[in-house]
Amino acid sequence: MKKTIIFLLIIFSILGLTACSIRKDHEPLTVTFWTLQMGDFSGYMYKVIRTYEAEHPNVHINWIDVPFSEGEKRTLAAVMSDNPPDLINLNPDFSALLAQKGTLEEIPEESVTEFNPEIINALKYNDKLYSIPWYATSAITIYNKDLFAKSGILRLPKTYKELAAISEKVKTNTGAYTYLPTITENDTMVKILNKYGISEAEDYPMAEKVFEMFKDLYQKDLIPPESITFTHREALEQYMAGKIIFYQGGANFLTMIKENAPSVYQVTDVTEQIKGPLGQNDFSVMNFVIPLRAKHKKEALDFCLYLTNAQNQLELAKQTNVIATNSEALTDKFYNDDSTLEAKARSISAKQINRITPQLKQRRNQKEINTLVNTAIQSALLNKDGIDHLLAELEQEIKGVEE
Repeated sequence: MKKTIIFLLIIFSILGLTACSIRKDHEPLTVTFWTLQMGDFSGYMYKVIRTYEAEHPNVHINWIDVPFSEGEKRTLAAVMSDNPPDLINLNPDFSALLAQKGTLEEIPEESVTEFNPEIINALKYNDKLYSIPWYATSAITIYNKDLFAKSGILRLPKTYKELAAISEKVKTNTGAYTYLPTITENDTMVKILNKYGISEAEDYPMAEKVFEMFKDLYQKDLIPPESITFTHREALEQYMAGKIIFYQGGANFLTMIKENAPSVYQVTDVTEQIKGPLGQNDFSVMNFVIPLRAKHKKEALDFCLYLTNAQNQLELAKQTNVIATNSEALTDKFYNDDSTLEAKARSISAKQINRITPQLKQRRNQKEINTLVNTAIQSALLNKDGIDHLLAELEQEIKGVEE
């Protein structure tokens, strides 16, 4: 009898452990997913998450929306911990920094064949891919048709050189400036120089003609004095006030013009962004990364590819007016429509994504490089030192931060 009881206890123990194991195997694992300031589109986000979970009952998505201002600090702390999120939405600058620190999982390139290849190439760090693109923007040129007609200029400028060449006539005939380059805002000047083939430290001595062009415009009062201090939002206010003819920004700014300056909106048109001699367009992109210490990398990648597929990207684009990075989504009629001003702007912006080579590659300590370039151009415009000397110093300073 005693042996029977012991035997039964052993059997019940085994069955209990097996039942626990089965329950554990069937419990959905949780993929923790961070975005940056996407709370306004929670309806879209929850719809995608619920659909994915219904198709993958073994996975639960824990979505956390992080304020933009806290994104980098919280992400850095998280990826250094033993329990980071599985998937994080970041900008390429910070993603590249984390890749440098060895805290990100490398993304297999065979998993991203559906994306625009030029954007994928731009996201690489040391020829390896550590991020997946979500959505992009590519600035267009918004301009005041009435003021442009009043200027007496017959052809829209397409390059910075052409824009500089008409600036004096524009101001004489209209009293307005051609444009307000937010020349020391973030990576504005770095992107302009990239359009002239200047992106490496040893290239910067070749920037003399570009610096001279902007200095000449500034010294002759052919671009506003605020060009060295204003942000793109403040430049937009100048456009809405009729003080500048051309404004470079995303298609989404048309809505702000329509709401805040309806009379200016009525005389507004759009064209391609201003280019350099290489003819490529600049762009911005938001991406996803998977921390090296993430617990569920395989599931995070799968959900990421679902979130960024053609259907889901297109739906997000229709709600936000951003540009898809999925090649199939970019062929949709949504991006091939000129029926309204907003549609025309969106179409131009989407087509620009296919001409972004040579791209501005993210480098080690990119933010410090941006600051060095901005300080140099500001000093040049204010005539604080000779441009050749400023550029020689800039070359050495960039080499210093890259070491």
